[in-house]
Amino acid sequence: MLRAGAVWAVAVVPRSDPAGLAAALVQSDGANVLALGRHGFRGWSAPECAVLRSGPAEAAAEVVETAAAELLSGFPEAEIIGFRGPVIAGAEAGSGAVLAEVLGQTVVSDFRSSDRALGGQGGPLSPFFHHALARFKREAGPVAFLTLGSRAALSWVDPATAGPEAAGACMGFDAGPCAPVGKGSGQPDRAALARMLAAPFFLRMPPKLLDDGALAALVRALERRGRSSLATRIEATAEAVARGFEHFPAPPARLLVAGEGRANPALIARLAALLPCPVQTVDAVGLPGDALAAAALAHLALRVARGLATSGPSTTGVAALVGGGQISRP
Repeated sequence: MLRAGAVWAVAVVPRSDPAGLAAALVQSDGANVLALGRHGFRGWSAPECAVLRSGPAEAAAEVVETAAAELLSGFPEAEIIGFRGPVIAGAEAGSGAVLAEVLGQTVVSDFRSSDRALGGQGGPLSPFFHHALARFKREAGPVAFLTLGSRAALSWVDPATAGPEAAGACMGFDAGPCAPVGKGSGQPDRAALARMLAAPFFLRMPPKLLDDGALAALVRALERRGRSSLATRIEATAEAVARGFEHFPAPPARLLVAGEGRANPALIARLAALLPCPVQTVDAVGLPGDALAAAALAHLALRVARGLATSGPSTTGVAALVGGGQISRP
């Protein structure tokens, strides 16, 4: 049984560049983040990549579970585990129940199904963690987080509120596509940008998620003769984020950028030029950029175990606050 008060939680999440699994420790009582601990990474070997790419689902699940157990064994201080496996052929690979048996610890997984069952989108789930992170960093007022992965995802949080469940405490949504990391040369294609920004997605009010089909359509809108320049992709990301800022209930004091795309200096520069607040990477303010996604899931796993909400109407569109997650015990 999980003891009361603050405990160390660890979680494992997939990472694409480099490809593998990332893990991170968080000390939390479920409501507050008290410390960010060690983090680690376990890459896929060439044979494992082959199985994950084209092997049967059972073999892929075994690869993920074996690698996750190996990585998690390096965090013996953790009292609870969060787990999210890579999505392969439309389904998440790996079982939290298997990990619970192998490691002899409580594992929380499948964080999205309960939210979807109540009419929510199943994500984003990071805003509730971002609220705790803003309080941990002693932010004086509203702050925004931008996660740059395959999509540009925004969170807005007000750490002055009692918790992420409170009215007006947080919101989250996908802002648009995210440019790949690289140096864009030349000028962006303004006609292509206008085509993309005219898409119905940008007229929708949050909360909203950009599904794979809609994402592909936005990327195609940026193409000319089947190709789009990196400069156009960078500008598209920055302008989509600027559009997203229009939905915030109050201006944030700063934007903290996380995700693999934070390594793109050209994109960071365009964000700084377009947005009405300072833009910094999470690393620049002392947060572990490569481990933040895993830290978020660790905090959410503890919230699930403590019976606390992990999403709400302003983050996923769910009808009511919900603490989503499957708890597996050894």
